[in-house]
Parts: sequence; C-alpha cells; structure tokens
Amino acid sequence: MKNITSIISLVALTLLSQAGFAKVDEAAAAKLKGELTPIGAERAGNETGTIPAWTGGIQTAPSEYKVGDHHQDPFADEKPLFVINRKNLEQHKDKLSAGQIAMFKNYPDYKIQVFPSHRTASYPQKVYDYSIKNATQATLSDDGAGLKSAQVGVPFPMPNSGLEAIWNHLTRYRGESVKGEYLQVAAQKNGSFTPFKFTQETLQFYVQEQPEKNDFLFLYKQRVTAPSRKAGEVVLVHETLNQLKDPRRAWRYDPGRRRASRTPTVAYDAPALGADGLATVDNFDMFSGSPDRYNWKLVGKKEMYVPYNAYKLHSKNLKYEDIIQPGHLNQDYTRYELHRVWVLEANLKEGEDHIYSRRTVYLDEDSWQAVLIDHYDNDGELWRVAEAHVINYYEVPVLWSTVTNIYDLKEKRYVAQGLNNQEEMYSFNDEEFKYKQFTSSALRREGR
Repeated sequence: MKNITSIISLVALTLLSQAGFAKVDEAAAAKLKGELTPIGAERAGNETGTIPAWTGGIQTAPSEYKVGDHHQDPFADEKPLFVINRKNLEQHKDKLSAGQIAMFKNYPDYKIQVFPSHRTASYPQKVYDYSIKNATQATLSDDGAGLKSAQVGVPFPMPNSGLEAIWNHLTRYRGESVKGEYLQVAAQKNGSFTPFKFTQETLQFYVQEQPEKNDFLFLYKQRVTAPSRKAGEVVLVHETLNQLKDPRRAWRYDPGRRRASRTPTVAYDAPALGADGLATVDNFDMFSGSPDRYNWKLVGKKEMYVPYNAYKLHSKNLKYEDIIQPGHLNQDYTRYELHRVWVLEANLKEGEDHIYSRRTVYLDEDSWQAVLIDHYDNDGELWRVAEAHVINYYEVPVLWSTVTNIYDLKEKRYVAQGLNNQEEMYSFNDEEFKYKQFTSSALRREGR
C-alpha cells in the first residue's frame, strides 16, 4: 500500500512477540503530552501543510447554538478544493481506499468533493487524562477478546497491534449516555425506499469514572417505531468487556406475542434489522461486537480522503429524499477531507465462520472512529464499502458519525443509517439513565 509510514518499531514488535500484548513504558507515554495528542495522534500537520496541526479541536459550541438544535456548520462558506471523478481518478488513487475506487467504477456519476482539512475532534478533559493513564497499564486478555486495567479514555493510545487499535475504536468516547431517534434506509436500485425509524437509548459504562457496572462496555436498547408492521419491536443488548468469558447478551421484544426472549442472533454476521440483507449486525457503528473471529494486523498510517465534518449532510434543511438517490448518497451533500488514518487488516481466522473473509479498516487518528471499511467475500472479492460521515457534537464534545452507509457493490444497493435531519437531535449524558432501565424485566414492562 502506497504512502504508508511504519508505526510499529522493532522494539515494540519484539515485546509483542514475547509478551503477547505489551504495555507502553512511562518514557514512551510522555510523548502523549508532547509530540502526540493524549489519544495518540500526531499533533503536527503534514509536511505539505494540507493537514493542519491539531490545536484541540472544536472546544465550544457557536454562540447561537442551543442544546437540542441540529449542529450548525462552522465551514458553511467553504468551497471544495477540487472534485474527484472518473476523469481524474488516476491522479488521486494513492489517497483512496479500494472501496472508494470501486465506487467510481460502479457509478459513472460518482464524485468525491475534497474540502480544506480541519482537525475538529475533541473530547472532555477526563478522556485525555485517562488515555495517558491507560497507556502504561491497559492490557488485553484471552487472545484479545477481553480488556483489562483501562477505563474512560482510549486504552491503547500508542498501539502495538491491530487488536489494540480496534479496541480503541470499540471503546472510544461517545458520551456517557445517548438518547435519540433516527432513520435507516435500504435504498432500492431506483432510489426508492421505505424507512425504518428507530428510537435508541445507550448507557456507556466504560467511559464512566465510577460505573454502576464494571463488566459491561455499554447497554443498548433499540425500538422500532416505523413501519407499522414492525412498530413496537425492541432489541436490548448487553455488551460485555470480554465476550469469550461473558458473551454478548441480547433480547428481542415481540409486540405480537407480548414477550421478551433471549436471542443468540444479535451478533457477528447475523442480518441487521431493517437492512434488507445488505448489512450484518457487526456492521453497526462501522464495526461492533467481539473482534475474536479475526486476526488483526496493524499495517501502518496513511493520508487519505475520508468523510469528515459532514455538517451539510446533517442539516435539518435537508429532506431524506434529497439525500437518498439511486446507487449512492447524493454526493452534493457529502464532504471529504485529507486526514491521517490508521490502517488495519482483519483476516478471518482458520476454522471461524463469517460472510466477510477480510476487512480493511481505516481509523481516524484524532478520534479512533472507523471512517472507512472495505469488506471482502469468501472468494476474496471486494463486496461492501462502509463510510462514517462524522461531525463534532460540540455540546459534549465528541466526534461521532451523523450518517453511516454501506454500499453493496454486487447488488448495487446500499443502507444508510443514522439519518435524523427531520428528527429530534440526540441527547447526551442523561443522568437519569440507570442499569435497571436496561434489563429484560424492564423490557417486558415497557412492552406491556
């Protein structure tokens, strides 16, 4: 892969081979207060100046912003630096993923608008403080299926392995709780769609300094409110910190039977609800769930054009018909910027089963959010391309997706998730959320 700079030193590789998952010593961790940001990104910009230095990201909301508003675009007046299309694709290939390149081959009208880069990612100070602390004490257990001696911040801001890097994505800060509603759309080839509408509630235990439960990563509840034939169905998930010792627990509430029952199918490559067979459960949030079925390799770092600062796509002035079109999202409303990303290769372990034999994952250095993932079928052919269009929810603050989409190159269809242009905005850090609201008993009571 072109333009990849090595990020794994010979010393780290030696320690990794000897100890399995090596910690960072105090001297190395000191870099997190200097040349690196507290979560492990390079503070400096690139040599050409096309990637700026990180100066803290967005720290405050605009003066006219009120909690509950859709987020105003700090860069609304900017114009694209250039537009990538089929005609000039060759000169930009080195900064695109295989999946992005395939999109140009599949769709003659596809384009990527490249805007000036802004490193807007920011988090509460406690996330930075704990990330520095975690660097010298966090470890993985059970061949990487479990996490120990880490909380709140990034567990491995200076990763020595692909497993450590993907755990940074799995545990990244997304507020202590989230409540909101959104649409998921499985677009037909002609662009038509029947939206699934969900309400969601998430209680994040890992990012709490004094969690009510310390063996959970998060608890998640998703209720279908449309279409009517599915309305009232609820999924409840308990995500654990070690899914080999304590596998993910999941329940479904069936409004027709008025029953909540345990289900083993809300994991790995089970079909995602409302995705019309175009996405798996572990495609949620780009990649979620246990990483234990794959061998994870940390390839290196690369400068790439990735979805970023997608405030225009997030706008309350857009209708869903404006965004969803045949083949792909309306690229007039998307924004791409040049950023440094960590590159991971995930290959299915021998003897394990999954519809994806390989994933190439691109993690934003400033947030550990997966911004692109290429998925390959069991014949080794590129199959699906996932994107996360991120913004800084500056009232928190947190960098997180506003829309994620998965393009199926074979079906020439796609799923878009997280659309909330016409819905109420997410509410973060609701102090009323408690464990008892995320139990199977609570699920049954809510159903009745």
